[in-house]
Amino acid sequence: MVDAIDPLFDVAPPSLARSGAIRLEELRSWQPVLQTLMGLRGIFSETYQLLTAPIAKVLDNWFESEPLKASLATDGLIGSTLGPHDGGTGYVLLHHVMGCLEGRKGAWAYVEGGMGAVSETLAKALRELGGEIFTESEVEKVTITNGKANGVQLKSGQAIQSKLVLSNATVRETLLNFVPAQTLDSSLLTQVKNIDYKSPVVKINVALSRIPNFAKTGDGTVQPHHRTSVHLNCETMEVLDAGHRDFVAGRVSTFPMIEMVIPSSLDKTLAPAGGHVALLFIQYAPYAVTVNWSQQQRNDFAQKVFKQIDDYAPGFSASVVGYEVLTPDVLEKTFGLTGGNIFHGGLSWDQLFFARPLSNMTGYRTPVDGLYMCGSGCHPGGGVTGAPGRLGAAAAIKDLKSGRL
Repeated sequence: MVDAIDPLFDVAPPSLARSGAIRLEELRSWQPVLQTLMGLRGIFSETYQLLTAPIAKVLDNWFESEPLKASLATDGLIGSTLGPHDGGTGYVLLHHVMGCLEGRKGAWAYVEGGMGAVSETLAKALRELGGEIFTESEVEKVTITNGKANGVQLKSGQAIQSKLVLSNATVRETLLNFVPAQTLDSSLLTQVKNIDYKSPVVKINVALSRIPNFAKTGDGTVQPHHRTSVHLNCETMEVLDAGHRDFVAGRVSTFPMIEMVIPSSLDKTLAPAGGHVALLFIQYAPYAVTVNWSQQQRNDFAQKVFKQIDDYAPGFSASVVGYEVLTPDVLEKTFGLTGGNIFHGGLSWDQLFFARPLSNMTGYRTPVDGLYMCGSGCHPGGGVTGAPGRLGAAAAIKDLKSGRL
């Protein structure tokens, strides 16, 4: 199943004109889809169910152990406002096992030096090619002349001219805040405003004086389980569902699901000798609630989470030497993630593939000539794959070479 679907992550969604004659290029763009359908022969019905069914139903068909099912279900819920009994959560789980890393299908890995090392590597490559990077330089707007993007203007007043512009900000941020409203069709603007950016995720980055003692008999050394994804508050599907019901009712989950990774268990560059770094994904927490929190309320929430982790790893709270709490509203303000959504828009079926970012703006070209999208709001969506950027750049290069721009 993964082998058949995975190639679609590396190609732009197919195109088909709404009217007029069908061009050969449009027909060719459907070839990867047809190849995927051929690869799903014999398992199409099972694939369809996985893509559309609630994750609870999918896992019930395969497993008996409640802790195992609930733990696996968290990867079908992370970053989503849906619960385990909501349709479409099966796809979110599938999304997390796509891709390949160093020849291992579905593998995940830590980046040595932290995720910032990815940005530094890309920046180094750009500079070596003669590129220039502006930091602490907030964009005011995309400059447009005669319907074509020809640069950006910074809030400092500086104007930067270019043949084209690629934006990896969210689609809403780009088209509503950077592009003059009169430039775009009103029906398109309505669709942009209605993109689902809701997020239930709170991120807490924690500095620890020692490795968490989950085994309760540990000697302070790193064990194999420290190098995995650790799932807490997910002993049963009911625990997950109760947390989701709290969210639907407009409350922060009493027992939020917690996903922890400890990258310092492998990467010694992240912490001093004996110390460690734990990264926590926690949900569900409504934006409408956290946006009104004071710093003290964010700290209180973190302390509540740490005490719940104490039930699994005694002494965790006492080992905390520092932390930062990134609620949905803080993620939005700090990183420009609309709604705090880590995927640049929900991974629901109405916002995937043909309909990502919009049903009438498939792919990476915007209605403004010379303006392209290249962020996770485009196909194939969130995750550190680089695919939206590569495919967005490919669309821009194609148009440059063809003389369209």
